[in-house]
Amino acid sequence: MTTTPAPSDLDGPALAEFLAVRPQLFGLAYRMLGVVAEAEDVVQDAWVRWQGTDRSVVERPAAFLTTVTARLAVNAATSARARRETYVGPWLPEPVDTSADPALGAERAEGLSVATLLLLEHLTPVERAVYILREAFDYPYRRVAEILDLTEANARQLARRARERLDTREAVPVDPAEHRRLIDEFVAAANDGDLARFERFLAADVVARPDGGGKVHASRVELVGIDRVALFMDNVWRKYWTGATLTVVEANGAPALLVSRDGAPFSLLSLDVTDRGIEHLYVQVNPDKLTGFGGTASG
Repeated sequence: MTTTPAPSDLDGPALAEFLAVRPQLFGLAYRMLGVVAEAEDVVQDAWVRWQGTDRSVVERPAAFLTTVTARLAVNAATSARARRETYVGPWLPEPVDTSADPALGAERAEGLSVATLLLLEHLTPVERAVYILREAFDYPYRRVAEILDLTEANARQLARRARERLDTREAVPVDPAEHRRLIDEFVAAANDGDLARFERFLAADVVARPDGGGKVHASRVELVGIDRVALFMDNVWRKYWTGATLTVVEANGAPALLVSRDGAPFSLLSLDVTDRGIEHLYVQVNPDKLTGFGGTASG
C-alpha cells in the first residue's frame, strides 16, 4: 500500500517537493529490499526526516531525500538479510505491477527483474546501493559517493565488484515479446493437457523456485532440471490452476501469468528467459506478496 502524506502534514511547496521525488525513492528502496511494505517503511521514514529538517538550508530537496532514503535502505537491507535466514523455503522478491511505470521511478529498469533482484541479494547492502544508484538511476560516481558517504574511488571499486558478481552468466536476456510468447505457449500446452511439449523451451539446467513462505502448501526446495521442473509444473497446473482465471500482467518489467481464484490472486508465474531458453520459473504463492495484484485479479 502506498503511504501518501496528508497535505496538512507540511506546507505546500515542501509537500510537492517530496511527492515529486517519491516514485524514485520507492524505486530505490524496493530494489534494495525486494519487499513492498519494507520499501514503503523506508520511504515513510524519509518523509519523517523531511518533516523534521530545516528545509531552508536544503539547496536540492531531491538530492537530500535520495541520500536519506539510500542510507535508510542500506540499514534496512542489513536487517532484512538476517530475517531471510529464517524464511521458510526459497525466498522470492515481492512482485510489483510495472504497467504504469516500467522503470519504477528510475532512469532505467535495471535491477527490477526477479532474476536480478535475487542476484542483488548476494551483494552487501552497500554494494547493492552503489549498483542500483549507478545502473538504474544513472548517477555519476561522484554523486553515488556523496550519497553513501564513500570516496569516489571506493564507489567505482564497489560498482565494478557488483557488476562482476552479477555477471555470472553469458546468456543474453530476451525481450518482453518473447516472454509473452512463452507464457502463451505454457498456457496453451497446459490447457491441451500436453504440458510436456513445453519442455522444449526449458534450458537443460532450468530451475523452478516456489515461494510459499510457510503460509501455503508449496515445495520448500528448488526443483532443478527439465524432468523435475516439468513434473512440478504439471502437478501445480492439475492440482491448483485448472479452472482458475489466468491473466497476463506486467510484473517487474516483464509479462507474467497471474492465476486468480474467486477474484483473488492465487499465484504469479514469472520467467527468466535468455537465448538458452527458460532458465528459471519463479512461482510466487505467498499470499502476503500478491496483494499488489488484487485489483488485476478482481478486474
